[in-house]
Amino acid sequence: MGRNVLVIGASGDIGTAIYKQLITEGDQLILHYHQNKKALEGNKSDLHQESILMEIQADLSTTGGLNHLLKQLTLPVDAVIFASGKAHFGLFQDTEETIMDNMLALHVKAPWLISRHVLPQMIARKKGKIIMVTSIWGEVGASNEVVYSSVKGAQNSFVKALAKEVAPSGISVNAVSPGFIETKMNEHLLADEKDMIIQDIPASRAGTVDDVAHTVSFLMNEKSGYINGEIMHVTGGWLS
Repeated sequence: MGRNVLVIGASGDIGTAIYKQLITEGDQLILHYHQNKKALEGNKSDLHQESILMEIQADLSTTGGLNHLLKQLTLPVDAVIFASGKAHFGLFQDTEETIMDNMLALHVKAPWLISRHVLPQMIARKKGKIIMVTSIWGEVGASNEVVYSSVKGAQNSFVKALAKEVAPSGISVNAVSPGFIETKMNEHLLADEKDMIIQDIPASRAGTVDDVAHTVSFLMNEKSGYINGEIMHVTGGWLS
């Protein structure tokens, strides 16, 4: 039997690529989504249904949604992958406090509380993996994305600190930090803007969701067991 893996944000582009990759490796999945059930159903239609243990709908930016998710987690969780999130574009001084609260709840508080919920069983088994999909902006920052950069930076710090705390219990905590990836999050960019970014990427192309999923797969493999507290860049050399 494969591991029970909780994927937070499974209906998004990166989340979908991750859980499809894990199914090919024999894992059993608990899939979380917020609004896009149609995308989730369409993406998994050609996959082995027996590999999907359950699906949980929840808005993790709200206390009610987060509590609902935690109550549904009745199965043992061997690994959790945080692939959910949303960007916010705009001048910092124009950003409303409600948006800041929402971004903090979704990107920081929710991963904290979900990790805290699954850690006791991982510690008891002396085994477990927590993987966070963050962003290069969490390290270098981005103009007009100050709030997004801030919460992604918080995720990176969380990974580094928690890894030190739980490593003695056989648990690894790492992050995958993508650069410019072809996803719906970048659809607001004009073609010329995308071309300008790609010109600055040494690999001369945008990243794909599979580039991210393959890195997550590596961190999920037991052969990467000595890697802990790392922020692994998937950027094609961009902004390095």
